[in-house]
Amino acid sequence: MPDLGKSRRKLKIAIGAMLAADVIAVAVLFSPLVGSVESRRLQILELRAELTKKNHEVAPLRGMDKKIVLAKDQIGGFYKDRFAATDSELANELGKLATENGIRIQQATYKQEDPESSGIIPVEIHGGFSGDYLQLVRFINTLERSKMFFMVDGVELAGEGAGPVKLGITIHSYLRSGA
Repeated sequence: MPDLGKSRRKLKIAIGAMLAADVIAVAVLFSPLVGSVESRRLQILELRAELTKKNHEVAPLRGMDKKIVLAKDQIGGFYKDRFAATDSELANELGKLATENGIRIQQATYKQEDPESSGIIPVEIHGGFSGDYLQLVRFINTLERSKMFFMVDGVELAGEGAGPVKLGITIHSYLRSGA
């Protein structure tokens, strides 16, 4: 017959070890280190809220590689549509706008500034115009709304009691480099 005493002792040791593991597990479950069920639920809710917040923060960055390519295309289109390739295009547009508004160009000087790293060349334009006050106001308005990019930086008006009003204006525009 087999020796049941040894088997019984091994079984008692195994049961004792499992009971000890159960006691340790229950102690850890209810200890302040782990926290209560409610505190764990609260922690899970806080972590989910933080995850949602982080997802909202990074949402604009998704697809950034495609957005950069699209922005470069849009910038190129803006430069092509709004910036002149040569000084003569700027002069022609300025002359056309003056003629459309019934004013005369007395003088215009163009000064190219140092090229910018973005591939454009700033141009400062000082112009002298004469005409009726209302025509000059319309000219400035048309200049600011022109398809070609003009930025009015300074305006000086002078005139006598009767006769044409003189307009001195400082404008900035840009040329496409390499065009």
